[in-house]
Amino acid sequence: MLLQLSKPKPIKEKHKGVANLLAFALLPLSGFATDIYIPSLPAMAGTMHVSNIQVQMTLTLFLISYGVTQLFIGSLLDSFGRYKISLFCLVLFAAASVVIANSTSIYIIYLMRIVHGITVGGVVVAKRAYFVDLFTGEKLKHYLSLFSIIWSTGPIVAPFVGGYLEAAFGWKSNFYFLAGFGLTLAVLEYFFSGESLKKFSAFNAKTISLTYLRMVRTTSFTLGLVMLGFAYCMVMIYNMTGPFIIEHTLHLSPVIAGYSSLVLGLAWMVGGIIGKATINRSFFKRIVINLALQVLFVMAMLVSARYFANLYTIIFFAFIIHVCAGFTFNNFFTYVLSKFPKNAGIASGLSGGINYVIVSLLSYGIVLFVPARDEINLGYSYLILIIASVLVMLFLKMKKEVLA
Repeated sequence: MLLQLSKPKPIKEKHKGVANLLAFALLPLSGFATDIYIPSLPAMAGTMHVSNIQVQMTLTLFLISYGVTQLFIGSLLDSFGRYKISLFCLVLFAAASVVIANSTSIYIIYLMRIVHGITVGGVVVAKRAYFVDLFTGEKLKHYLSLFSIIWSTGPIVAPFVGGYLEAAFGWKSNFYFLAGFGLTLAVLEYFFSGESLKKFSAFNAKTISLTYLRMVRTTSFTLGLVMLGFAYCMVMIYNMTGPFIIEHTLHLSPVIAGYSSLVLGLAWMVGGIIGKATINRSFFKRIVINLALQVLFVMAMLVSARYFANLYTIIFFAFIIHVCAGFTFNNFFTYVLSKFPKNAGIASGLSGGINYVIVSLLSYGIVLFVPARDEINLGYSYLILIIASVLVMLFLKMKKEVLA
């Protein structure tokens, strides 16, 4: 209730352009929080004397806490506003990053990664809802279709930067970078941004629960969230296994692992751009064509891996599959986020929350049973997710759900 005691700080007219840019700049925060230290995963395991799966758990714990937070933070944002909550979360995120950089205990790092997930969830959901607060119609649709493209700058830039930081200063430098990034954006937010929510909703547990229930009962919305989870899980599977394949199996450097992640981040962005460019075409047909391409290329990847597996074949096939995953994510994200404009915070929270809960549990489960060993295992991981996506689309077709 303290958040309501003071009058909300409005966004000054002269600062609206900068506030929009800051909102876009914060959308990739989750990508930075996961991808910047991906090239350092093998080094972290070595220096801390823990197993690969223990280090991979730092990603899983972030994703679980990030996802669960988004499930509930939307109702708080609709009741208490976006600005103060996101500003507080940015400062706490920076503090947790400093603690990680100065820790030698994997369990303290686990705890701080949970804090990372909670705070990043608050920031990202607030900034997604920011655009729904301020824009409508085609302009809103335009901005929403940019989200996955903007988000992909994290997976593109973060591992590239992280690979060089790891090579020059060690894995702890990644988290000092995150602390500086969070604090810088917090200061800019303080001076140039403000509250975007025009009408605060009363915090009524019964009303909020009914809103959640109505959204979840909408079949196309819920299965759209599942498709988002499958699409992003392909990226996370590579993030959790790629560095070990490149550095342990192929005996290449963290810098190469960073460059490889950068290339696959570009793939996600390309998929998002294609999704935005085809946004007015038949939704179902373009998703079906996209999934057919994924099936074709993952089968080619599995055949290729048995005869001449190397870094180039891994990146080539993963690139195509990630382009298709980015395409799927862009289309379904635009759809689900615009489905309930009157409850933007809750819709944004559910969209991210269910997505990341699916991603965290599914990616960890797949990596556990299909370990980070080689290109064949990576191909099988992709195949599991592609088959699951095809089954969801077949179910939507049978239910005659209209997606537009």
